[in-house]
Amino acid sequence: MPLVTHSVYFENAAGQLGEHALGYAVVRYKPGKRELLDFQALLTHLSHLLRRRGWHKVLSDQRALAPFTEQEQTFIRERWRQGGPGGHYEKLVAVLLPHDVYARLSAHLVLNDAHEGDVTYHIFEDELAAGTWLRQML
Repeated sequence: MPLVTHSVYFENAAGQLGEHALGYAVVRYKPGKRELLDFQALLTHLSHLLRRRGWHKVLSDQRALAPFTEQEQTFIRERWRQGGPGGHYEKLVAVLLPHDVYARLSAHLVLNDAHEGDVTYHIFEDELAAGTWLRQML
């Protein structure tokens, strides 16, 4: 049973961004090929939501995700993961890994690179466990 977000903050062809009532953002990636601008917009709006709410926790539902492109990986590494200009703060991200094997491999590349940034990732197979972990983290 999926966790319910109390409102949709942003949505485009790449995914949907919601605000969970218990104080964290939820990103649900849509299946299929993405345009880079849609992907960038989704993560940029995620950064805006986190700053606006004063949050630092994200549930990243990547189960339907197609593999990250090299451009997307670069965007995550160079821009979003660092929080953008003036946005250095630790983020906690609970990740539901993609079902697609190639997407899972590309997600692991991003996660393995995370030690250099301000993001702590924790991998889950179950959405309820991911939500519980986020709620328990300070």
